[in-house]
Amino acid sequence: MKSRTIRKDKSLRRKTRVAYKVGSSSDRPRLYVFRSNKYIYAQIIDSSGNTVAGISSKSLESDKSAKGNIDISFKTGKALAEKAKGKNIQEVVFNRGSYKYHGRIKALADGARDGGLKF
Repeated sequence: MKSRTIRKDKSLRRKTRVAYKVGSSSDRPRLYVFRSNKYIYAQIIDSSGNTVAGISSKSLESDKSAKGNIDISFKTGKALAEKAKGKNIQEVVFNRGSYKYHGRIKALADGARDGGLKF
């Protein structure tokens, strides 16, 4: 029981730290990431809180060339960058929430960078 509360406290502290850093640079839209056990979701939110572009790995399920969650996350980030280019967005602030920057979160960020987003 004690380890669960410690883990929850660590993730809560990480989330507030990231939110503070992202909130201080409100001139750029933020790229917010949500990770579930099965899918990964990403959306670009402007300074007024409206979603400009969003994508999930559900929409890429028909792509059979993707192998594994890391590759799917990379392709999801790349597809989001293409959507952002269509809306004339080049720079964003990456908001990973309470997730550590590794694995699927890092792959999505690398895919977005590869697609042309700067952060």
